[in-house]
Amino acid sequence: MEAEADVQVQRRRTPLWLDLTLFGVIGAVLLGALYAGAVALYRELYSPTAFVERYLSLLVDGDAARALAVPGVTVDSADLDAADLPAQASDALLRSAALSPLSDVEVVSENTEGDITTVTVSYRAGAYVGTTSFEVVGNGWIGVAPAWRFAQSPLAVIDLVVKGSTDFDVNGFTIDKRQIDPEGVAEDPLTPLPLLVFSPGLYSVSVDNAIARTPGVAVLSDSPFAEVPVQVQAQPTDEFVALVQSRVTEFLAECATQQVLQPTGCPFGYVVQDRIGSPPEWTISTQPEVVLTPDGDAWRIAPTVAAARIRVDIVSLFDGSVRPVDEDVRFEVSGTVTVLPDGSASIIVSGA
Repeated sequence: MEAEADVQVQRRRTPLWLDLTLFGVIGAVLLGALYAGAVALYRELYSPTAFVERYLSLLVDGDAARALAVPGVTVDSADLDAADLPAQASDALLRSAALSPLSDVEVVSENTEGDITTVTVSYRAGAYVGTTSFEVVGNGWIGVAPAWRFAQSPLAVIDLVVKGSTDFDVNGFTIDKRQIDPEGVAEDPLTPLPLLVFSPGLYSVSVDNAIARTPGVAVLSDSPFAEVPVQVQAQPTDEFVALVQSRVTEFLAECATQQVLQPTGCPFGYVVQDRIGSPPEWTISTQPEVVLTPDGDAWRIAPTVAAARIRVDIVSLFDGSVRPVDEDVRFEVSGTVTVLPDGSASIIVSGA
């Protein structure tokens, strides 16, 4: 009987140790799961990488207002000046209407050195594949979770020069530089216009109006707090050239109505040493072919040759004989074309 009792006690003790061991294993698994979950939660929601991914997701969604609200994105003139960037850079492009599609965002790496964590991402902006690195620093705590901000703003500056037009499009958003120029209408129309842009981002600058047109220039902003110079040269539209041609033709026709040897304010005339026996009659025998060349925001009429025909009787002061004149007088036409604030054109024709 005692042997049987010992066996029963032994049988009762063995499950207890097994239970304790099992509980220990389960506890370890649970702790591991909790730790793994905490690490995953940190990675997905509270890490520097997650912070950068949230900023990029706002750009992907085209939400410029919320992207600007991300800590460390907005800058002031002092920040720009300290980084040797134009302090009066315009924020006209920091809006959803000026954003272009951003896709295929992937995190390449996350490296921490001191207080700064550098997060590098790859992405596709339009037809371009790019890589950008962001510097992130701690920004206090949200409860028990760390908060972050950009140590260096992801904004950049495009220094834009648009020749041949005062208005232009950026990703389809129209801007008149006379409205955002920090100096008003710049004395030098070729002075670069600084524009803040998001990084990363693709910005296509083009001109498409009644006066000038250009297929555009694509600029990939892929470096935070960098300065990117861009120049766009617009070309006159056929309609604009035809308009200037018509105005020049009208101007010369008006000149031809003056029955004098030297029509006032006109690029042609005729010089004689004798006197005239009848009022001169002018006609434009060869019209100039207008070619417009860029001149800052304005245009120049490239020098071109034309001819006016004069018919007049010349009376000799020596013997009173009359010599009829019927000949072409060649002359050169040039000029300037300035687009006024109301959209009209001021055309000044001159000659050699």
